[in-house]
Amino acid sequence: MPLPRLGTRSVRVGTAPAVFVVLAVVLAVTLPAASSGGPGHHRATDTKPARNVVEVSPSHCGRGWTRPEPGLQTFDLHNSSDGAAEVYLEDPDSQSVYGEVEGIGPGTTRRLTVRLGRGTYAFKCVPDDADAVTGPRVRIASGRRGPGAAPVTEHDLIPPALAYQKWVGHGLAEVVRLTERLQQAVDRGDLSAARSAWLPAHLQYERLGAAYDAFGDVDAQINGTDAGLPGGVHDKAFTGFHRVEYGLWHGESAASLRRPAAALVKAVSTLRDSWSQTRMDPAQLGLRAHEILENTLQFELTGRTDYGSGSNLATARANLDGTREVLSRLRPLLTTRYAGLADLDHAVDRAQNWLDGFRHGGHWTRLDRLTRAQREQTDSVLGNLVERLASVATLCDPRRTA
Repeated sequence: MPLPRLGTRSVRVGTAPAVFVVLAVVLAVTLPAASSGGPGHHRATDTKPARNVVEVSPSHCGRGWTRPEPGLQTFDLHNSSDGAAEVYLEDPDSQSVYGEVEGIGPGTTRRLTVRLGRGTYAFKCVPDDADAVTGPRVRIASGRRGPGAAPVTEHDLIPPALAYQKWVGHGLAEVVRLTERLQQAVDRGDLSAARSAWLPAHLQYERLGAAYDAFGDVDAQINGTDAGLPGGVHDKAFTGFHRVEYGLWHGESAASLRRPAAALVKAVSTLRDSWSQTRMDPAQLGLRAHEILENTLQFELTGRTDYGSGSNLATARANLDGTREVLSRLRPLLTTRYAGLADLDHAVDRAQNWLDGFRHGGHWTRLDRLTRAQREQTDSVLGNLVERLASVATLCDPRRTA
């Protein structure tokens, strides 16, 4: 995907490679909601997991698993080939995945710990530039295994992606309507009304977070920051919502804001008008569910995007709305794959209730007015949710089956 220019809120798109690096480390321990079941699922009688050194290669995939025992087992996956590969531990009949490790480099070893029980298993080795290979079947006669996750294909993701894209189209129409109201207030010189109109327009745009990659360069014009710009907030390249925000809360005249406000309306109108010809990548939808709030932690809860309105907590709440919209489209896939879905729903509700506590009528508590305890709790609540959403990104990452 194209990398955004420095200084835009589109940096949320640029974090995607880092997300998958993190997920690869997580998956080296356990597939979320699929293998060991996560903290709290280990019985007090569990002992140190059995260890197996398993080969990863097109010619000897899965060789070395000689101790097929029930309970926790640890596999040291050694890639003996000359190219990178990913590995799934799956039921070879249903293809349900019980553990996976991505990005095992040539000559390197990665660890996978899973809980196994009665059933048939096989390792599937998926080299970067070759066909997938399934290793020998291994049968375990007893024990209760963790839940498996049926692999998601890009075909599975097309219906939710199309439904989400249609919802974004309606959302963009509302962004245009609200932004035009903002421009009208600026044009008539009513800066008090403009300040009141700015937040609803900006929050409506923020709710569309999973589509930012598809928005392309226009997102920088709409929601860019001054980060990396030579002239900072006075740079001509500083445009969009935050440029108008800076002027409204730093004493600029209505005359000086007419051009930035008009440019903002033009940018969102152009995006709305071209949206029907845009195609979102279905394979990215699960990642975006995680990425929206990951960026909320990075930018909103640090105050890096506050240009005077003090609305970071309101934006965080809008980002949470955007996350809910993505999850609602993915729910049919998650219901049968994510054992922790009920806990995720609870975490989303908890985050919503916590953030709503900072709304007082039409006003929101400024980030710099929070007590230390409130800041820590906010970071904790949102951080916990981001960790759970990493499982959604993992489970909805299309897997090669051949």
